[in-house]
Amino acid sequence: MAVSSFVNYIKSLPDYSRQIVHVEHLPSQEASYGELIQPLHQTLEAALRAAELYPLYSHQAAAVDMASLGENVMVVTAAASGKTLCYNLPVLQSMLTEKGSRALYVFPTKALAQDQLRSLSELVSLLPSPIHLATFDGDTPAGERSQIKKSARIVFTNPDMLHVGILPNHQSWSRFLSLIRYVVIDEAHVYRGIFGSHVGNVIRRLNRLLGSYNIKPQFICCSATIANPKEHIEKLVGLPFEVVDVDGSPHGRKDFIFWNPPLIDKAKATRVSANSEASSLLTELVRKGVRTLTFTRTRKLTELIYVYTKRRLAGSDLAQRVKPYRAGYLAEERRKIERELFEGQLLGVVATTALELGIDIGDLEATVLTGYPGSIASTWQQAGRSGRRTGESLSFLIGLDNPLDQYFMRHPESFFRRNFEHALINPNNPYVLASHIICASWEMPLIGDDERFWGEDLDSVREGLERDGLLKARRGKWYPSPSVTYPSERVNIRSASSVQYAIFDASQNNKQLETIGAETALSQVHPGAIYLHYGEPYLVMQLDLAAHAAYVVPANAPYYTQARDITDLRVLRVLKEKQTQRVRSYLGEVEVTNSVVGFRRKLQFTEEVVGEEPLDLPPQCFDTIALWFDIPGEATAQIAEARLDFAGGLHALEHCSIAILPLFALCDRNDLGGVSTPLHADTGEAQIFIYDAHRGGTGIAEKGFELVHHLWQETLRVIEECPCDEGCPSCIQSPKCGNNNHPLDKKAAQIILKVLTGH
Repeated sequence: MAVSSFVNYIKSLPDYSRQIVHVEHLPSQEASYGELIQPLHQTLEAALRAAELYPLYSHQAAAVDMASLGENVMVVTAAASGKTLCYNLPVLQSMLTEKGSRALYVFPTKALAQDQLRSLSELVSLLPSPIHLATFDGDTPAGERSQIKKSARIVFTNPDMLHVGILPNHQSWSRFLSLIRYVVIDEAHVYRGIFGSHVGNVIRRLNRLLGSYNIKPQFICCSATIANPKEHIEKLVGLPFEVVDVDGSPHGRKDFIFWNPPLIDKAKATRVSANSEASSLLTELVRKGVRTLTFTRTRKLTELIYVYTKRRLAGSDLAQRVKPYRAGYLAEERRKIERELFEGQLLGVVATTALELGIDIGDLEATVLTGYPGSIASTWQQAGRSGRRTGESLSFLIGLDNPLDQYFMRHPESFFRRNFEHALINPNNPYVLASHIICASWEMPLIGDDERFWGEDLDSVREGLERDGLLKARRGKWYPSPSVTYPSERVNIRSASSVQYAIFDASQNNKQLETIGAETALSQVHPGAIYLHYGEPYLVMQLDLAAHAAYVVPANAPYYTQARDITDLRVLRVLKEKQTQRVRSYLGEVEVTNSVVGFRRKLQFTEEVVGEEPLDLPPQCFDTIALWFDIPGEATAQIAEARLDFAGGLHALEHCSIAILPLFALCDRNDLGGVSTPLHADTGEAQIFIYDAHRGGTGIAEKGFELVHHLWQETLRVIEECPCDEGCPSCIQSPKCGNNNHPLDKKAAQIILKVLTGH
């Protein structure tokens, strides 16, 4: 079936209930080409022509020109726009013209590094002289590592291996490091939040070590479109950059469809499960032979939608042509799925964002996004996996029952006209910075001049580490104390916590299944939880907090579980405050105490709650950054006069504003937390707090503080436009609420927001 006729087909099905709320017709774009200021080496140009990669698109030519002038370059263009050549060409040019030059390529995932290695190997094979390329990551056999260090001219790695494998062992890498000409950082928009804050410090450690070899490499970085590419990359790398952001690549016509699950109960605004809708769409696309990639937000949902789809296709050979794909699977299994998708053996894959990045999986005809991915940048990245360069394609965005998704379902024009969000990182987060300063001292003693990499914060962090007995000063240098051994092994750069919990199958002699971070372990693998692995449900029998281990057994459960928690917050210090309308808003340091207190069992297809149990788990405490604001007395008086629930209004406003804040910053709702109270002990006032959900903060609360009036306006818009009577998941209810979404008062929240915004 032609992609263009699939929409008419889906409308003809008996289950269609006007779910299509908007179709955006995105026209095709012709290529725009550019000429280079300085010609490429003749053998390199010949190879490009042989591979049909010449002439260059305008953005490729601009990036190569900037690199040839010695600039650090950031390329910001759409998916499948040929960004890879923007760094491969300067690197290969240096390989052909500069004796012995080396390059280090850093990718956020091992899968992407392997894919880019394959792509570059094909181009290098067309050159007359061989260039040794190699991947160095956790899967690299021990017997090959020594040779890679000696002879590889381009090394493909990831931030994790750079952090824990290369930098601490830089002496054995001295030949490679002392000849580095370029450092490439691909998919730079991925490095945001706590992960990006860690990676920013890893890059500073790299630059510090390269400086000891008198090496100052050029950086070429690529990213999906974000609002602040120059600010973001300069904060990530710590160096000045030039930005290329005008896309010259061609692309085919695309229909982008906003699909809202039908209402079940209009008064409560409850809808058919988005997971069921995604499975239904994927099933029909596969039945019609349309090669489709379906994205989900979590590992659990990846497994659920795969299970639903396989059941719908039961009895057909097509059931074997659909597979799930997510982190946690063994590397060989992920490579096999990628290969089967690329070669056309698979018609459908259900995946987490692990396949959002630029892995070449061939020409797909459709993408299904199960819920708004949390940012406009990620939405376009995922949708861009179908219809690469030529031909027609389809993308479906299925709205979830939450304020942000329903905002876009009601205002699709806002999505297509809205600016991209800001990518936010905080490399100077004191907890993140301290861990990397210890790592840096292990790699090479700290000296006073190291402030040029970390700024003035280095002194205070270094003094704190001295007080804690982790650093020792000697003759103007700082060394790790004798008790510190290989510190990078204890720093998990993808998490605020370095602790990992192992999950063991108790029915298979405690065979390890996978690992999970400490920050989510208590909510995901608590006793009684259902944990999905390869689509199979496991019941958590025991959580050993001391050993950081969870023990599970296979379970035939028709439900999944959802943890409940409660949060307490103390104000430690006000950092900034401002007057907005007649209200004061604040930004400051806070201490958050979070306790998982129970869990619910919910049926897989209907989301119906079929049970609830309490839990007794230790609280988790951390310091972070929060924004908060006063509640006008005028609003309090109006709520009292209308006999509405003041606490319920605060609670509703907290929930909805947290859900809307990702409109302004590249973040996930889970990166944020909130507390509301009619009387807070530290301020003596009614208060709503929104805080970064990672220790030390990541900059999201600060961006919310800067844009707080816009946040109030959009929150009011969402609540007023929701068709429900008393509040629902599409406006003021939160799936994370530890109080079972009680109390909530939609009308009281509207009154507060109208006064806050000056209506």
